[in-house]
Formats: sequence, C-alpha cells, structure tokens
Amino acid sequence: MSTGPVYELPEVETVRHDLEREIVGKKIKSAEATSMRCLSRYRTRRSFTDQLEKAKITSVKRVGLYIIIDLDNDLALVVALGSTGSLRRNANKNPKLARTELVVTFTQYGQLRYVDPDATGELFVVASESLQDELPEIARYGYDPTKPLAWTEFARSLLQRKVKLKKLITDDTFVVGIRNIYADEILFKAGLRHDRVSNTLSSQEIRRLHRSLVGTIHDAMKYRGVSLPEREFCDPFGSAGNYGDHLEVWGRVGELSPRSRTPIKRVKFGGSWTYYCDTQV
Repeated sequence: MSTGPVYELPEVETVRHDLEREIVGKKIKSAEATSMRCLSRYRTRRSFTDQLEKAKITSVKRVGLYIIIDLDNDLALVVALGSTGSLRRNANKNPKLARTELVVTFTQYGQLRYVDPDATGELFVVASESLQDELPEIARYGYDPTKPLAWTEFARSLLQRKVKLKKLITDDTFVVGIRNIYADEILFKAGLRHDRVSNTLSSQEIRRLHRSLVGTIHDAMKYRGVSLPEREFCDPFGSAGNYGDHLEVWGRVGELSPRSRTPIKRVKFGGSWTYYCDTQV
C-alpha cells in the first residue's frame, strides 16, 4: 500500500456515489485481471476473477476508505484505492489506460476498469458475512462524518481522550477517513491548532470543530474531492476533483491567510507537513 498521501473520505465517497448510480443491477459477463500487482491475497489471477464472473451487482457501499461492491452470489468485491487507484466506467471500445489492472465487462452497457499506475491499492473478494473477519479494523471505526451525529455525542467521545487534535481527527477509531489534507482544513476553519490537546476544548470550541468537520467534508464532496500533482484523483468518468481550488491552508505555505492576511505556516507533525495560521489557538 502507498506511503504517500492517500485518497481521503471525500474522494472515495465521490467514487462510491457515482458507481452506485452506474453499476448497481449490472450483471458481470467476464472479468480479466492483467497482473498480480494489486492481488496480494491471491496466488493466481483466475482465483480472483472467477469469483466475479456471472454475478450481479446489488449495491455499492463505503466502509471507511474501502469501497464494497456487493454481489448476488453472497460475495463482495473490496477495493482499496490507495493513492493512485482509480475505478473507471468505460465503453468496451475505449482504449485501455496504462496499468489497467482489472477489466469487468457487463452483459450490457460497457465495463468497469481498475487503473493503478503505482499499484498502491488492493482488490479482493470476500464472503459478505466474513467482511469483518477479513477487515477487523472496521469494527473499531469511529464516527463517519457523512452520517448524522449530534455534537453532544461528538463532544462526549472527544472529551474522553487526551490527544493532540490533528492526531485525533486522523485516527479512524475517532472519525473515519480523514488524513493530512482535510485535517488541516478542518482545524483551520475551526480556529484550532493541530497540537491543541482534545480534552482542553471548551463547549464552544467543540461545536466549532464539529461544524467545521461536517461542513468541510460535505463541501469537498460537492466539489468532488482534491486532485494534486503528487496525488491525482479522477472520478469514474475521468474528471479530476476540483476542491483543491478551495483549500485555504493545506499546501499554501507563505501565502496570505484568508483569515489574518499573515503568511500561512507549516511545521512537521507526526512525520508530515501541517499547514496552519497564527489565528488558530
């Protein structure tokens, strides 16, 4: 899996939402894996693709940063996109992109392809009832910001911990699917420093953090995620996400903060650059 900046919740949810409209109800005619690069759980390509053929897609879900494509044979295709994986909806006649790792052909209406230039993602099939056995970490997942949660419940969970805020909101056991980019944006909008300890927040600050977290994630989904030179993101139709145009601090060191008109700063935190403004407390 990738050691670089992975896709975060808004990118993965954009893919899930598009695929839900595009492929649910489709029957798989054939499936072809072109290499073993993203099939680390298998010894042969056929042992993977045989589980997909002749099955009908019944739903497309997201659990954390995994995309789960449910099939009518009581199996599910699990996709982890990593930092370079891309699920693409194509007509059969469309030329294949380099490093197309999987081609799923439907009995009607084209194909679904998985493209991964750096092989940072993973594909595998599990029995639907065994999903949690294969991915035990999902049992520990915390709050998903695409789903409703009262700020009081959010506050209760937050105040039980004594953790620096950026570490906390990038911890999947607290809130799922957030990494460096969105953590910095959330904390900027909330006016809180990355190294502020969670159990020191006032009720007003917790409200701001909750509102910023939900608002940032939903705004990012509206603009269909962030695509960066070091982590290009395309939706299933090949269009890049454009929330990068709306980032206020991440990657903008030296530019003037939209809040204070003083230069945005950066510091190493947890092994990665963190971007912030002096107005954050």
